Amino acid sequence: MSKPLSIGIAGLGTVGAGVLKLLAENGDIVAARAGRPVTVGAVSARTRGRDRGVALDALRWHDDPVALAGDPGVDVVVELIGGSDGPARALVEAAIAAGKPVVTANKALLAVHGAAIAEMAEAHRVPLAFEAAVAGGIPAIKGLREGLAANRLKRVAGILNGTCNYILTTMREQGREFGDVLAEAQALGYAEADPSFDIDGVDAAHKLAILAALAFGRPVDFDAVHVEGIREVTAMDIAFAGELGYRIKLLGIAGRDEAGISARVHPCMVPVAAPIARVDGVFNAVVAEGDFVGRVMLEGRGAGAGPTASAVVADLIDIARGRHTPVWGGALDAASAVPMERHRGAYYLRLMVLDRPGVIADVTGILRDGAISLESMLQRGRAPGEAVPVVLTTHDCEEAAMRAALDRIAGLDAVLEKPALIRIEAL
Repeated sequence: MSKPLSIGIAGLGTVGAGVLKLLAENGDIVAARAGRPVTVGAVSARTRGRDRGVALDALRWHDDPVALAGDPGVDVVVELIGGSDGPARALVEAAIAAGKPVVTANKALLAVHGAAIAEMAEAHRVPLAFEAAVAGGIPAIKGLREGLAANRLKRVAGILNGTCNYILTTMREQGREFGDVLAEAQALGYAEADPSFDIDGVDAAHKLAILAALAFGRPVDFDAVHVEGIREVTAMDIAFAGELGYRIKLLGIAGRDEAGISARVHPCMVPVAAPIARVDGVFNAVVAEGDFVGRVMLEGRGAGAGPTASAVVADLIDIARGRHTPVWGGALDAASAVPMERHRGAYYLRLMVLDRPGVIADVTGILRDGAISLESMLQRGRAPGEAVPVVLTTHDCEEAAMRAALDRIAGLDAVLEKPALIRIEAL
């Protein structure tokens, strides 16, 4: 068997400790599949004394993570620090400059600086592997870059954040409101003390930016992703979705057509019969559509020590074997980004209105003026002079027209609160 591959790990949190545990417990399997042992030679973390459940005594310790790049006993640098800048970025750039392959789980770094880092890796002919950056243990990167390499991909989409999926699932199953379920998710450790990165859609948008770059052979472009979170989804909307035959999911969706490439993250209503509608709890899913393969869906755990460590070590096995794929899969496509205003699709609208004559006529008149065609309407009960919900679904129309109509509807004196809008997606 060949010389062991010695790695240096920066960041010994949940994922870093998971990688150490996996290599300790499955080292024989990893060695057989890598063609040589994969060993840990050095580590770096902020705190030395904390119990991480694995022995660290025999490893070289670097207080400065960037020092791993210069450690002569380290063949591959594994960056598990996180964050789009700071020590994570400095370490990755130093490792590439030193000619050392990099494995990272850092979606924020790749989403924000991925184009520059990929260019640097290609210039130095250094492998940059990041399977763990998207959807945890699901082999989404390999699936797009290798398994579907013979296809022109038309769309890639998915449930890319387990925290949001857990919250929406619990709201649906228990009929509870967002704030209550979020507090429970924080208590259970599914959501951070500051959950905004997850619930405002930023985490999912980082991952979608990476998937879009891979799917369409373009530089990663986080700024081109339209981002909305789930703060405004209510138990009432979830109940109405069920009546209409839908479930609400936070989806990341990137597509390509004649106009260019669009990328968006927002709550969606998907038909209950769609496979992705049944992906619940903390699970993630990635759907890809190719011209020859058709539609493919991968489902699994999108976070956690075990699944993410599995993806990290899969990349290490590839590097040990000398398998190296260009970061974004070859020549880059210069297709333009399509702004959200040009999106076409169907919509769900919920209005809280005073129950009085003429209100529905005013609303439908505004939609008519915007050339927006209604598919259905729901109104439950009568309460003259009081607030009642009115639910409308539309046929396909342009986002700009819908937004303009919604602004006019919100200005009606009979509309008592901000209208709720959720896009309908036939995945």
